[in-house]
Amino acid sequence: MALKSILVAASGGTASNGAIEAACQLAQRFSAHVEGFHVRVDAAQVIALASDGFGMPAAGDWIDRMTEDTEKTASKTKAGFLAAAARCGIAASNAAGTKATVAWREETGYAPDLVSRRARFFDLTVLGRSERVVERPHSDTIEETLIHSGRPILLAPAKPAPIGESIAIGWNGSAEAVHVMVAALPLLAAAKTVTVITVSDEPDSPKDLLEYLARQGVRATHSNVLPVSGAGPGQQLLSQAREVGADLLAMGGYGHRPWREILFGGATQQVVDASLLPVLIAH
Repeated sequence: MALKSILVAASGGTASNGAIEAACQLAQRFSAHVEGFHVRVDAAQVIALASDGFGMPAAGDWIDRMTEDTEKTASKTKAGFLAAAARCGIAASNAAGTKATVAWREETGYAPDLVSRRARFFDLTVLGRSERVVERPHSDTIEETLIHSGRPILLAPAKPAPIGESIAIGWNGSAEAVHVMVAALPLLAAAKTVTVITVSDEPDSPKDLLEYLARQGVRATHSNVLPVSGAGPGQQLLSQAREVGADLLAMGGYGHRPWREILFGGATQQVVDASLLPVLIAH
């Protein structure tokens, strides 16, 4: 599968810059179309949900102020997105269709629902992760997009960094692991090094996977980690990915672990540090 279209959820929050830069870098690298997607807060809906039936005369003023702030955020986020695209040399349109192109889209409503729906029509969706998000027990937009879009998502670090030079694949033989491996093929083919990481008491090489990747033009090596009591597989995958020098970890979103452990496992230092390593996930 070629990487031809990329969606980046540009919220305007602390995680946006890293996600936007990652999406634009990948679009330029793969001559793909990148769309910045910004979801505006519905001020009237927020007021309605928060209201207890009292103080309604002031609701109009609240809506006006919130609407004004929403407009400013949308304008600032769009400008930042277009500036990032320009830095990467991405044009608004290209008749030949051979170079990266850029577009901007805004909608109003509930971001987790709108992003997950929009993501269905792109090869890859890039979402941001800030330390604030990591420290929460969950992130609605991340989880909704992963589960309901049917597409792979890339979680970018808050600070822009190169992605895809050295890729680690978390492998357990599951259908979800196969899904993310196939979704990652364009990135794997362009990477300088690829390492398949397993966490198992049986350190045998996943020969069939390595042969499949070789037929796709991807030379990969294998690294096995023996399970350690007290350390979850997610932590071990993450640690080994760093050990082999990966700048991206691709893994299947299967069950509750290890992807939930890495993304939503609580405010331990290991989990917070996970925001420094981009993660590609498919469900």
